Amino acid sequence: INPTFERSTVASKRQNPETILSWHCKGSSFKRKSMLHSSVPREKLMRKCRQKTVEEKEFIDMEDLFSEKETRKIRVSLLDWYDANQRDLPWRKRYSEDEKEKRAYEVWVSEIMLQQTRVQTVMEYYKRWMHKWPTIYDLAQASLEEVNEMWAGLGYYRRARFLLEGAKMVVEGNDGFPNQASSLMKVKGIGEYTAGAIASIAFNEVVPVVDGNVIRVLARLKAISANPKDRLTVKNFWKLAAQLVDPSRPGDFNQSLMELGATLCSVSKPSCSSCPVSSQCRAYSLFQENRTNPVTDYPTKVVKAKPRCDFCCVCVLEILNQERNQSGGRFVLIKRPEEGLLAGLWEFPSVILEEEADFETRRNAIDVYLKETFHVEAKKTCSIVSRRELGEFVHIFTHIRRKIYVELLVVQLTGVTEGETDDLFKDHAKDNLTWKCVNSDVLSTMGLTSAVRKVYSMVEAHKQGISVVAQPQVSLNRRVISRKRRIP
Repeated sequence: INPTFERSTVASKRQNPETILSWHCKGSSFKRKSMLHSSVPREKLMRKCRQKTVEEKEFIDMEDLFSEKETRKIRVSLLDWYDANQRDLPWRKRYSEDEKEKRAYEVWVSEIMLQQTRVQTVMEYYKRWMHKWPTIYDLAQASLEEVNEMWAGLGYYRRARFLLEGAKMVVEGNDGFPNQASSLMKVKGIGEYTAGAIASIAFNEVVPVVDGNVIRVLARLKAISANPKDRLTVKNFWKLAAQLVDPSRPGDFNQSLMELGATLCSVSKPSCSSCPVSSQCRAYSLFQENRTNPVTDYPTKVVKAKPRCDFCCVCVLEILNQERNQSGGRFVLIKRPEEGLLAGLWEFPSVILEEEADFETRRNAIDVYLKETFHVEAKKTCSIVSRRELGEFVHIFTHIRRKIYVELLVVQLTGVTEGETDDLFKDHAKDNLTWKCVNSDVLSTMGLTSAVRKVYSMVEAHKQGISVVAQPQVSLNRRVISRKRRIP
């Protein structure tokens, strides 16, 4: 977890600790399973049994709850510290009892935005969002395109789509805003963490939250060295967090635990001397006994899988009309599929390559794509005004390292006026393709991904005669966090 970020998430599919069932490989039960599943080889069942025994041992080794005295002291210390040191954030407003639904909506929006994103970045987005859609009923009337435009730059665009779909689900249900964690988890895009945050902060339900910050704090308090992403380990973190939640101030306590992880109990430079619960921290105690065992050994670091590499050719296709000069063209944008990476977002025409390719191969790939997609073919359906290779850059998503080659292709459609351009493309473009032509003014105001904006900035620089060396760029989709309240 990167210390400079504000949040992380625990698991993409969190399970409720109360609903996780364990399977015990005792002699009698194993015998029964062997009889019921005679088609399954005995050796395979034995391997499963041995594996489960190891997992259960790990579970037992970790199960070390706080004593009542520790629990009371941690609650008091954390709440006192939080009352005196909490950050002033726009989603931490206090509301009256009859405004709980408004509070819940604001907590929901902030929690979704804060997944994998810095608090400093989220604050401005949050303010703009609330100005445009101050209530869940306002959001439910919005279109996906409006929401994507507002979200542009935050990355992980699926979050925005789920937020919109969830708002529509709540409003269409006519039962008001769900006020318990169990009912909140039935809403599209709300997982166990977000449900716990909304229920405890807005509705005062005594439920825990577990995200990256909470895991770090709990792992250090109990000196837990087990893999923090292992299913059984995550289950135990939820159990420990549930034990600590203050019954009189559950929302404030949960926020205090996350605030501690985001500020003092950081990943690489914890401020143990200022920590309100350092006297209850086992990791800090072990460090004082032996300076070779730093607090930062907890939680255990998990090696991340390397992102796969791929290569992409992007063609910025600018169309001039007979009566227009070269600076007055319109750009072709294509809408991505509604599922998958960057679902439903707009981009320039592009081709994914199986491997790194030379200039000629890349250009041929683009030519084939434009011909098959729009029937754009030099000397037949258009004349080429100019074609330039603008450069390349690296864009990193969570699981993909993409090298992007950019070219600008300016064409003129002979005998076609501006109003007829769309009709011409409509006749030739593939039926399953959503596209549009926009001028530079419209393009500059659209909600585009950071990679698409980078491409367009290279086009603008070229038109202005500026030589730009594209630098490797890390996608906003990749932000890992540290108020970071989480991991999904």
